[in-house]
This record gives sequence, C-alpha cells and structure tokens, in this order.
Amino acid sequence: MTEEPKKTVPPEAKWYVVHTQAGYEQKTKTSLEQRIKTLGFEKFVFEIIIPMKDVITIKQGKKKQIKEKLFPGYILVNMVLDDDSWLVVRTTEGVTGFVGAGNKPTPISEKEVEAIMKFTRDEAPKFKAKFSKGEAVKIIDGPFTDFLGTVQSVDEDQGKVKVLISIFGRETPIDLDFLQIQKI
Repeated sequence: MTEEPKKTVPPEAKWYVVHTQAGYEQKTKTSLEQRIKTLGFEKFVFEIIIPMKDVITIKQGKKKQIKEKLFPGYILVNMVLDDDSWLVVRTTEGVTGFVGAGNKPTPISEKEVEAIMKFTRDEAPKFKAKFSKGEAVKIIDGPFTDFLGTVQSVDEDQGKVKVLISIFGRETPIDLDFLQIQKI
C-alpha cells in the first residue's frame, strides 16, 4: 500500500463555506470529491471538511457517544477560486451555494478555520442535554425512584441536573445524572 503524496496547497487557496442540503453533508462531500477527481480539479480544490464534534447523548437510559455536525447544512472547502473551480463546486449535487456577499463567495480566515478545527478536537465530549430548566421530570433510578420533580439547573459538561422534589411538603434540591431522570 503506497501512501498518497501530500498535496501542496498554493498560498492563493482560501477556505470557503459551502451551503448544502441539510442532512446531506457527507453525501455532498463524497460527490464533490469524486467530481474533482473525475474533472481533474485536484490542483484547485484541496480539502473538504464537515466540522463535527463528539457529544454524549442519552437515549433509552444508555449513554452513547456520537459525532454531531457543528454547522448542519454547511461544509468547508479549501480551494483556489476561479470561474471554473467555482462552477465545479457550485454545480455538484447537494451544493446549494457558497456563503458570501451577493453572488461572490467570501473566504473565511485561516484563524477562523483553526478555531473551528481546534473546537472539533477538544478532548472532553459534551453531554447533549435533553433537559431544560423548569421542565417536569420523573426520577427513574436511585433512592428517589418514581418521584416527580422540576429541573432547577443543568450541567451539560458533567451530565448532571439539579431537580427540585417535594419531600414532606418541602421543595428539596437533589443532584442527579441525566440517566436517572426522564421527561414526563
């Protein structure tokens, strides 16, 4: 297996935000990569990225780590923009347009791309909270099973919630894991 030589990216290549049909980012990226290869535009389009982040969701009482798109409906493309390369990208199936002022695509700065990429690489996956303050919940695990309560606060980083429950006629806050409660 031979390793592909690293593409040299010319200094005039810029990052552009391309709008796609929502939910079809991966399909659009694949179509665009195939089209670039078929039409011989490898010297104009260098990298296509769907910015994604690891998050933890809780479904049916189970924690699950998934990749979530940071910008649904958008992909980042590093390319040298001219009329031909613009047309190749613009007419690819799934692409609905470039983000920019008027009809002219506007590049984003290298600094913005670095910030996005750094955010996607951050270590600690976040919990995807399905709970919000003031929401009524039922406790499904622990010593307070079957108690009803109201979410007082949500800590997405830790996957914890503070729930107010009524014990002996008094509102009492208790800290619980996302897995221990469900929406009513």
